[in-house]
Amino acid sequence: MDLRALLMGLSFAVMWASAFTSTRMIVTEAPPLMALALRFALSGAVGVAIALAMGQTWRTLTRAQWRAVIVLGLCQNALYLGLNWTAMQWIEAGLASIIAATMPLMVAALGWTLMGERLRPLGVAGMVLGVIGVAIIMGARLQGGSDLTGILMCFVAALALAVATLTVRGASGGGNVMMIVGLQMLVGALTLGVLAPLVEDWSVTWSPRLVVAFLYTVIVPGLLATWVWFLLVGRIGAVRAATFHFLTPFFGVAVAALFLGEDLGLGDVIGVGIIMAGILAVQLSKAPPVRRPPPS
Repeated sequence: MDLRALLMGLSFAVMWASAFTSTRMIVTEAPPLMALALRFALSGAVGVAIALAMGQTWRTLTRAQWRAVIVLGLCQNALYLGLNWTAMQWIEAGLASIIAATMPLMVAALGWTLMGERLRPLGVAGMVLGVIGVAIIMGARLQGGSDLTGILMCFVAALALAVATLTVRGASGGGNVMMIVGLQMLVGALTLGVLAPLVEDWSVTWSPRLVVAFLYTVIVPGLLATWVWFLLVGRIGAVRAATFHFLTPFFGVAVAALFLGEDLGLGDVIGVGIIMAGILAVQLSKAPPVRRPPPS
């Protein structure tokens, strides 16, 4: 992996993980699905406007790109984020970020069973280490008691994101990346905008924290992180890019501890260390073999 891809992956992981903390701030003071629909509407409109200013247009999108726009809008936005935002009414932001870290395992499993993709033994070992690390962190968290419904919702959300991640490969080629980012958010806004009034009551506790958190999640995780993710997947592929989601427990727990006062225990530290080792193993397994010159 080249340095640029590494920096892109790390920046994406930080931005993505911080979204759990800002989301927790929002959903404790506003209905999650309505707030998320508004976020997508704003982010999507801004994304499309930026794309038009960059000379991009939806008229030249390929059939595969349009299909990806729809699937991403439904799986990544409406399902993954909709379920996570709802679940975080009852579970901690750090725990939600830990569950999200299981997504690369789902990507690898779906890639193997449905697309014929395989990992070398070192990569498999890295994935196993990732599972162990996530299990250690979750075990430490669950000892304090967590809502089972919220946990299950987060796992279903991770599965939806895995499907969206594999679909991104059809959207990252052919250019018009920012236009695709904006359009798939508008799909999410439309879907949640129809659903939210049926299941939620509009009751908002206005505060400066709510406003700042909402604006942050519109701009950083909403637009910037999604754009970086598209570029990253186009550069190194969905399975390799997905391994950066293993970093979400570390950044997610750290940011939640810093801004929300959530506990950061020994189990978190040990689990994150094992996850980091798993990431390294997966990345090394994907590196091309070194060709030695023949003896002279």
